Amino acid sequence: MASYHLSVKTIKRSAGRSATAAAAYRVGERIECQREGRIHDYTRKQGIEETFILTPKDAPDWATDRSRLWNEVEASETRRNSVTAREWELALPSEISAEARSQITRDFARELVSRYGVAVDVAIHAPHREGDQRNHHAHVLTSTRKLEPEGFTAKTRVLDSAKTGGVEIEQMRGLWAELQNRALERAGKVERVDHRSLEAQREAALERGDELAAEELDRDPELKLGPAANSMERRAKVMAERHGREYVPVTERGAVVHAARQARAAFREMRARLELARETYGIEREAGQGRVSAGLAALRAATAKDRNRDRNPDDFRERLARVVGRSRDQDDTPKPEGRNYARERLKEIMEKDAGRDGQAAVHKLDGHSEYDIGEDIGREARKPSVNERLKDVLNKPRERLEIEDEREQEKGQEVEKDRDIDRDPGLSH
Repeated sequence: MASYHLSVKTIKRSAGRSATAAAAYRVGERIECQREGRIHDYTRKQGIEETFILTPKDAPDWATDRSRLWNEVEASETRRNSVTAREWELALPSEISAEARSQITRDFARELVSRYGVAVDVAIHAPHREGDQRNHHAHVLTSTRKLEPEGFTAKTRVLDSAKTGGVEIEQMRGLWAELQNRALERAGKVERVDHRSLEAQREAALERGDELAAEELDRDPELKLGPAANSMERRAKVMAERHGREYVPVTERGAVVHAARQARAAFREMRARLELARETYGIEREAGQGRVSAGLAALRAATAKDRNRDRNPDDFRERLARVVGRSRDQDDTPKPEGRNYARERLKEIMEKDAGRDGQAAVHKLDGHSEYDIGEDIGREARKPSVNERLKDVLNKPRERLEIEDEREQEKGQEVEKDRDIDRDPGLSH
């Protein structure tokens, strides 16, 4: 799944850093810093796929010389605590080609040049050979002063100000998300990224009525591992893969991150199954099937994946229970034995609709309008409701449903009761 990352950092003299050293390291070159009298040589650095410099159209010719460019940046700053450069760190989608990654990085760099009038030095890095092979990323180093025909001039205060800096960076974050999503769409990928906070995404999901997505987004941001823990977890993953065993986190931070990722994966799987069940139900109803038969077909479609996997069929239900906070281990509330709280939570989400308790959702699924609901309730008062019949489908094994259908069709004819019934674990509690 594509992930979003854009961070902005500053290169400060007060922290003992220089623009010349930062540029040399990111592009893997040798640059002599005239201000410090030091040589920064990173020519042996590996994993650098592409580097390029972009400048305003009226910039002086020397701006394309990397060593001269960053020495001029250092010379233009005279204070001991000056911020000499700004770095934009970008995560690049692994789902698109190297050419597409290069293109969207160039587009982002051009926008920086156009918007702020600065010089931009870009280095695109490949994933580390021992790390996550999806970790394509780019380092975009910019000057903090405008580059004009006479050289570096005024500071880009719009990015430095507390009032305007956050707004500007948020707009650039939105641009970077848009560039990635366009590239993913051109490549025919379904993955998308979102630069907004989890809270903003959750509010948007609630506004459009997508309560399952809102439930998934109701979580804390993922904990950052940090360099040391990340290195330890990478080695643990490699060793687990090499020995053919399941990866188990070796640090506390790693365990938290791993659990959060598993929870998100469970929610995505649950959502996919729910959408498949709804689609199947609609198709079956259009084909003339009854509500019970259509509901049964929807359940079969949603649980079909589990039957073909070499794992415990209860795994998925247990994962859902942990995610929605209904696990027996996490909830001290007494629970009757045999109830499946993950399934009940899924049913609750499916049935909730515009303040009504489930019947309105079922009526709408069957193509009825709000006006028809009152009339339908009056008719259903004389017989079991559709909602009750659907709940019977959810709660009864397939064989019990088939036996009851046969009894109803044969009007009291006796059905053989001593069959060896093999219950479908996907439908039983």
